[in-house]
Amino acid sequence: MNEILFIFGSVLGNVLIAVAGVIPSAFLTAANISILGFEVGLVVSIIGEALGAIVSFWLYRKGFSRVKEKVQVKWRWVRLLLDRLYESKGFEAVAIVLLLRLLPFVPSGFVTLTAAIGKMNIVAFGIVSTLGKIPSLFIEAYSVHQVLKFDTRHQLFLAAVVIFSFVIYLIVKKRPRG
Repeated sequence: MNEILFIFGSVLGNVLIAVAGVIPSAFLTAANISILGFEVGLVVSIIGEALGAIVSFWLYRKGFSRVKEKVQVKWRWVRLLLDRLYESKGFEAVAIVLLLRLLPFVPSGFVTLTAAIGKMNIVAFGIVSTLGKIPSLFIEAYSVHQVLKFDTRHQLFLAAVVIFSFVIYLIVKKRPRG
């Protein structure tokens, strides 16, 4: 396979995933690591995620400037940070984006959308967003790298556990509360 073509496709895939805002990029990171090796795969993933965040920011700023009220987040303190980010600029906005990027359970799309409809400039966002994504991408890439060292039987078992867990999650989530 032509590595340059794969790298271009991977970066483009990351941009599309980021613009969609809700699709996890872990599978793309896994492909990068398995095809390009740990170091190059990690760098390609970082570049793709960075460009994806910047393109998303730009598109969101152009097209979604009136949707702040529609951004729904379960956790009250994350909602407070997002509200604060919406109103912030300068160092405060940079610090909030960095904090939100370092938290693994905050959806990337929420952070990008809030920063884009807020007062933060795209250059500061691009830099701090990339810096904030590096630790989580390193952990993700390292985890994938370790799983790829498993024999096929263990990989299939792990995949079955993940799929089973996801199905259980969907069943529990659809169950009426009361």
